Amino acid sequence: MPSLTRAAAAERAALLTVESYDIALDLTGGADRFRSTTTVRFRSAIPGAGTFVEVSPVRLLGVRLNGVALDPAALDGNRLPLPGLLAGNTLTVEAEMAYSNTGEGLHRFVDPADGDTYLYAQSFLDNAQRIFACFDQPDLKAPVTLAVTAPPGWTVAGNGSLAETPAPGVWRFAPTPPLATYLVTLIAGPYHVLRAEHDGIPLGLYCRRSLAGHLDRDAEEILTVTRQCFDRLHELFDVRYPFGKYDQAFVPEFNAGAMENPGLVTFRDDLVYRSAVTDSERELRATVVAHELAHMWFGDLVTMRWWDDLWLNESFAEYLGTRVTAEATRFDRAWTTFGLRRKAWGYAADQRPSTHPVAPTEVADAAQALLNFDGISYAKGASVLRQLVAWLGDEVFRAGLRDYFTAHRFGNATLADLLAALSASSGRDLTDWAELWLRRAGVNTLRTEVRLTDDGRYAEVAVVQTAPPEHPVPRPHRIGIGLYDAPGNADGNGSTGTRPRRRVEVDLAPARDGGRTVVGELAGERAARLLLPNDGDLTFAKVRLDPGSAAAVPAMLPGLVDPLARAVLWSEALDAVTDGDRPVAELLALVEAALPAEPEVILVADVLSMVCSLVDRYLDATARPSALARLATTCDRLLSVAEPGGSRQLAAARALVATTVQEARLVGWLSGTGVPAGLAVDADLRWAVLGRLVVLGAAGEAEIAAEEAADRSATGAERAAACRAALPDAAAKERAWQVVTMDGTASNRLVEASASGFWQPEQGELTQSYVERYFAEMPAMTSRRTPWAADRVARLAYPRYAVAERTRELAAALLARDDLVPGLRRVVTDADDDLRRALAARALGSSPAPPSSAASTARRGG
Repeated sequence: MPSLTRAAAAERAALLTVESYDIALDLTGGADRFRSTTTVRFRSAIPGAGTFVEVSPVRLLGVRLNGVALDPAALDGNRLPLPGLLAGNTLTVEAEMAYSNTGEGLHRFVDPADGDTYLYAQSFLDNAQRIFACFDQPDLKAPVTLAVTAPPGWTVAGNGSLAETPAPGVWRFAPTPPLATYLVTLIAGPYHVLRAEHDGIPLGLYCRRSLAGHLDRDAEEILTVTRQCFDRLHELFDVRYPFGKYDQAFVPEFNAGAMENPGLVTFRDDLVYRSAVTDSERELRATVVAHELAHMWFGDLVTMRWWDDLWLNESFAEYLGTRVTAEATRFDRAWTTFGLRRKAWGYAADQRPSTHPVAPTEVADAAQALLNFDGISYAKGASVLRQLVAWLGDEVFRAGLRDYFTAHRFGNATLADLLAALSASSGRDLTDWAELWLRRAGVNTLRTEVRLTDDGRYAEVAVVQTAPPEHPVPRPHRIGIGLYDAPGNADGNGSTGTRPRRRVEVDLAPARDGGRTVVGELAGERAARLLLPNDGDLTFAKVRLDPGSAAAVPAMLPGLVDPLARAVLWSEALDAVTDGDRPVAELLALVEAALPAEPEVILVADVLSMVCSLVDRYLDATARPSALARLATTCDRLLSVAEPGGSRQLAAARALVATTVQEARLVGWLSGTGVPAGLAVDADLRWAVLGRLVVLGAAGEAEIAAEEAADRSATGAERAAACRAALPDAAAKERAWQVVTMDGTASNRLVEASASGFWQPEQGELTQSYVERYFAEMPAMTSRRTPWAADRVARLAYPRYAVAERTRELAAALLARDDLVPGLRRVVTDADDDLRRALAARALGSSPAPPSSAASTARRGG
């Protein structure tokens, strides 16, 4: 279907005012279709003018505009012309619509655990028209009244509160406040429901019946986080939650982490944990809950006018989701996770050829908007807001937000509207700040330069800011600089560990001395062993240490008390290898030196995951095995010191499974032999072990089938699909490739599972022929799938381990075509840039070396 352009949306918004939607859905038909009847009441600023409404039916049954029948044959793709408008108009559209299996529109899922059927609506980004006829753009908001006829015994919920159930299977909901069409949702099926209340707000939790026991076990944790986040957001904004009830539904085969539908937030039901998880995964769930709650104000109460202001939704929800989680819940280390995991996502996105500003001046159409749901709109935007708060002050920032909510309540807004509110509250003109931080792409690097006196004091400390030549944009930064001395000294409270001896905040002016800022207040200060720029992680910038500090990191890192400081250092080390500034061998030595003593599970898990990814791509087939062996040894060290049954033990066990080649040991774990005390080899860990055995050639179809038979769940089916795609067998690879490229019947999640398992570093020769097939066959694949699904499949199916110039040549040839859909072009552009980096790293000859003397010294406690 054609993508709505910004120009067409602006023209229609100038013409129309939508007053209400009445939507009636009949879900009692067959397994393929449902019936939709929509009545839209709207006004036209120019009587006699024409416009169009979007609807994407299987069959258009009837259309009446102001009582006059229109010809259904006039439907052109997804656009139905509406000629001869009156000042006040009533449009009724009746249609048969198709259920989807892609997580878009009205998704239909049959649970393999018990055969029950579940539905949920995902109207984002422009998929509301697959459920009901509408003016499908974010700035034509209107109240929605929903009625649903469903099979008896089903539960139905929507954005609004339930008004009545006049007959079995008939559900009628109260009108909502004005909503953007992309936020309209419902769920229907034999859902398991839990109800609660907080501060006058009715709360609900929903999931499939096969997950009921798991949700019941975690319900109090989820509800506690929800209550705490409500209280903190009310305190921050002084604006009450405006949408009545607040339901949270965990739904199957969901594409995103969650969707901020007012009154009924939908989450991927992977967040209902069925197996043991780490505290970092529980923190992730809490942060997602907080993120979606923040959207009730940013995105729902006040909605962006068009997708070029996506950051008004996602950057704010990302920032506030992390902040509120850290301030209001037991997960008070959320900024540490953000600093390592989320900002790494943002840094990577902002260095690729496809980078874009946080707030681009124009997003031409909805298809282009989909591409901007990335690490820039989320992580970089949130980091920019954190930097803005550090600059303006928190109370001034919050006062501006309160004015913004008041001025645009239940309406739409732009960047200019937000800047006006913040400028008024702060008394500062934010135009220049916004131009540098929001309108310009690219990430800065901050390097410390140190000159010492003969007696070991600082003669000069400077921070040098650089920008990449393709985005030469120096920016103002407010950063902390921490001075850290030798580890292991008792602090004033009698506890051991290293805290900064001194911490100063510095404003870096972009135009000052070519980007070089001298930190005058440190002149004459006794030199620290470690000088840490961006201590506190207040800004969005890559950092590089001075040589002396870099050399001290292996010994210093384990003893730093502040996990956020450790995250900044791990981020610096990982980024330096990613950029080719340091070899993989140096990173491996740091992992050996510092990670076994790391108490924060998020740092253990994410560092191991990121290092494994670099080893798999940056080292060739001769160097990789010894690097994996070193990682596996480190994981064993972690297992030996981790608390039995704790999060660190589970994180180390998962990483060991991913790196070891000890087949007999893994087989033993599946049979209960040699399992570390306290470690539960439950369903999810069993699949991870089996997946590794499959890659190593030590398990096959028989073992996969047996495990799938023992785990009759949606997750089990996905894990089995990934394992089958990973089989080191030519016939299995061909079957999996057909699922990835041709199968239109498998659900989105099963196709993605096959794509994720297909490429393995150990199977380069077996999959060599598929490298060329990827570039030949992906364009056709994208034509058979919806944009969201096609983008995800193309990304997962990319030959990321085929690190060779030939792969880049094939990518260049594909990108030279003028018929690629935007999503595929973005995927290939970004993946090719990752391969460019991998090739450069291999050219450095970065083979693993023996552990460094610094690592050995750190292990001895020197």
